[in-house]
Amino acid sequence: MSVSKEEIEKIAQLARLNLKDNEINQIEGQINQILEYVKKLDELDTDHVEPLSHTLDLNNVFREDIVRESLPRDKALENAPLKSDKFFRVPKVIKK
Repeated sequence: MSVSKEEIEKIAQLARLNLKDNEINQIEGQINQILEYVKKLDELDTDHVEPLSHTLDLNNVFREDIVRESLPRDKALENAPLKSDKFFRVPKVIKK
């Protein structure tokens, strides 16, 4: 498997990268080298290797979930840089 110059240009466009021709050629060579190396991994016999998600056998340590009183609204709003009545004010992020 190899990557063509056109595919590199398409990926660059999707990533909004303006690449020069020499950069495209350089990246094409580098990606093809990586793909050749990964292709070598297909030669390994992994029939008797158990799949794993971590190299170490790890277990999460969970604490008990304790129900308690939440912070009063007035106390939560005390240090808010902007507030409106009983709500936090934040900059508008969605434009109509």
